[in-house]
Amino acid sequence: MSSTHELSYTVTFGDCDPAGIVFYPNIYGWFDRCFHDWLARFGGHAAICAEVGAMGAGLMSATADFRRPMRPNDTIRVAMTIRDWGRKSLTLDYEIRLGDTVTATGTEIRGLFKPAENGIVAGNMSELKDAIARHEG
Repeated sequence: MSSTHELSYTVTFGDCDPAGIVFYPNIYGWFDRCFHDWLARFGGHAAICAEVGAMGAGLMSATADFRRPMRPNDTIRVAMTIRDWGRKSLTLDYEIRLGDTVTATGTEIRGLFKPAENGIVAGNMSELKDAIARHEG
């Protein structure tokens, strides 16, 4: 997996269930943290959304497969890869590793939510892609 962004994290006791195994909602949180850490390179979620007139790059779907336990004091790597810049969605793949062992994988689908007269609508994802490209260049 060639990642777009990675971060390192040391699992704490508070991340775990009574058996000492990472409580599954934390894995989704690590996916989200990796995404927002990536956006920090471009000014952060709020700044990049303000630049494109969006309320947020919000989650529409998330899945995860839990392959191996993780326990307190394990140092893991969370890697995010952009699978697809769709017209109205962004698909991201995640892989969590403990050393060479894959402990969890997952996918998020995010939308670019923009204000509209009747609430919010899905914006064109190319606006986010273009804004990120401007910051990278």
